[in-house]
Order: sequence, then C-alpha cells, then structure tokens
Amino acid sequence: MKNNVKEEKEMEQLEQTIGYTFHNKKLLRQALTHSSYANEKKLGKLGCNERLEFLGDAVLELISSDVLYTRFPKIPEGELTKKRASLVCEPSLAYCARQFDLPKYLLLGRGEDMTGGRMRDSIVSDATEALLGAIYLDGGFENARKFVLRFILNDMEHKQLFYDSKTILQELVQEKGKQAVEYVLTGESGPDHNKQFSVEVQINGVVSGSGTGHTKKAAEQAAAYQAIRKLQQ
Repeated sequence: MKNNVKEEKEMEQLEQTIGYTFHNKKLLRQALTHSSYANEKKLGKLGCNERLEFLGDAVLELISSDVLYTRFPKIPEGELTKKRASLVCEPSLAYCARQFDLPKYLLLGRGEDMTGGRMRDSIVSDATEALLGAIYLDGGFENARKFVLRFILNDMEHKQLFYDSKTILQELVQEKGKQAVEYVLTGESGPDHNKQFSVEVQINGVVSGSGTGHTKKAAEQAAAYQAIRKLQQ
C-alpha cells in the first residue's frame, strides 16, 4: 500500500513537471514501466511501455517533421532528414528526459536498477517516446505537440550536435586547418556490468573537452560535444 501511495505522489510530481495531467493514470504508469519491472511483477508482455514507445516514436517523427518543414522552408529534404535524426536520436532524447528528471520516475526491475539501467540512454530515450505516446492517447495531438516543443525541440541548434559530435568536431577542426583530433581514455570505474568511462578530447595536444559514458564511444561523443560548444564560443 505504501508503495502505491509513493508511486502516485511521484506520478503527480512528474505531471506537474511536464505540465500535463493525465485523465487515465494507467497510461502514465505504463509509460514508465520497463520490461524488466513488468517481468518481475508478472504483468505480462503487454504490461510494459514497449507498445507506447512504438506509438510515441511515430508521433515524434510526425511532429518533428512538421516543425522542421515549417521552420526551415529553404532547406532540402535530405538536410531536413539529417536535422530530424539529430534531434530525435537516442542520446538527444535521453538528454531531454534528464532535463525534467524522467529517469527518477521509471519503474525498473531490481536487477536492471542495480546495474545502472536508470542511467542507460536506451532505456531513458525509449521511456521518453512511451511518455509521448501516452500523452497522445490521453490528451490528443495538440498536447503531444506541446510536450515535444517544450522538452525535445527546444534549443534545436545545440541538440543537433548530439547526432554525431565526433564527425562534426572533425569537420570543424579541418575547417580551421588544425591537426587531427585525439581521444584519450582517462578513467574507468564500476563493475563489468555497469562500467563508467571517462575520456578527454585533445586538439593539437590541448584538452578541449571531456566526457563520461557507459561505453567508450558514448564518452567520446560527450567529450566531442563539449569541445564543439567550446569552439563555437
């Protein structure tokens, strides 16, 4: 009973944060339910957020396509596709979700939670799409659009960098006629199932950014992103 009351309070807190109150609270709960929790609680395959994620993915693609089409009337289809991919890619969605503390509210199985699932980009980004799908079913297209504009398509210029920061950094460095970029592993911590890597990116031997991640590639992307922001300033 205590757990139910705690969950209800947390869901109310999330509703306040995102600025949308659900008519059907079961939809919100399902959006937050990872398959590991559904398996642990014997809720069945349909008890997790995967169907809502499937729907939310399609809703996000439509809304982001519509916004980009309207906002950039002179950009050809290929460039619009790249922009959309960068804004709704896994790292970008996970970043957006952390801005409103979504990982805190996720319902994960004990094992998944203990092995760092709450910080895993794939789980967090999937839950973001599931939440969007739930908002769409509960409140319609306009409420889904408001959520996307407020939390996902805000600050578009910087979020586009998430798509492939390493490639973008390489292009920037080449434009400036500087030497090749080098990534240096500076640290590694945590057990095998939940590793945390730290990486520095150096340009001409000078540290230009640093980042951490659960894989070396993720840490390198984070370091490259930081370096791009620094170069742009």
